[in-house]
Amino acid sequence: MLEVRDLVVSYGAISALRGISFHVDEGEIVTLIGANGAGKSTTLRTISGIVRPQSGSIQFLGQEIAATRADKIVEMGVVHVPEGRRIFANLTVEENLQLAAWLRLRKEGEAVKQGFERVFGLFPRLKERFHQRAGTLSGGEQQMLAIGRALMTQGKLMLLDEPSMGLAPILIREIFQVLQEINQQGTTILLVEQNARMALRIANRGYVLQTGNVVMEGSAQELASNADVRSAYLAA
Repeated sequence: MLEVRDLVVSYGAISALRGISFHVDEGEIVTLIGANGAGKSTTLRTISGIVRPQSGSIQFLGQEIAATRADKIVEMGVVHVPEGRRIFANLTVEENLQLAAWLRLRKEGEAVKQGFERVFGLFPRLKERFHQRAGTLSGGEQQMLAIGRALMTQGKLMLLDEPSMGLAPILIREIFQVLQEINQQGTTILLVEQNARMALRIANRGYVLQTGNVVMEGSAQELASNADVRSAYLAA
């Protein structure tokens, strides 16, 4: 579904990605793990068109998207749940979700209705908060809204950046259970997550990023049992 080859990204004189390559197959959950500053968020931002690469290739369903506008990438089926949620705090839950369905509101009213039903099935609390301003939600509810907003686009590939950030352990488990359910419903997931233990628990495969390079890859089980990965990212 997604193939990234030799991707190079810099912020001025600072090299963020130094020729990374990886792929995501349809139906998978693939995770990128690594320390702060390794290039994980930059990778997602480049795939979704927010950041432009200096060189390299990004192919989604066989089509090159490295130079494609961010809104067109969403239309193609790639949706990004950003770090920090980035919900519209002054809008209600309903309005946040409606905004995400802008591609379909005029033509596919029934699909939008089904989108709301899907989101509320996964996150019943959002239905209870339907008319509430998003900025007044708890951190966990805001993360649910950010994921629900992504689901409203009906994208094929979801890019998730640090969904557990700032959440209590019980909420982290709830969010990750929902991510598994979303995947089982047919959405492929590329997950960036500081909580490597939880990420590897639900992922099929993973890549370890270090200072802008992919230094290790393998199945989630292989990475979770690797001594270097365990000491660097899984230590209690």
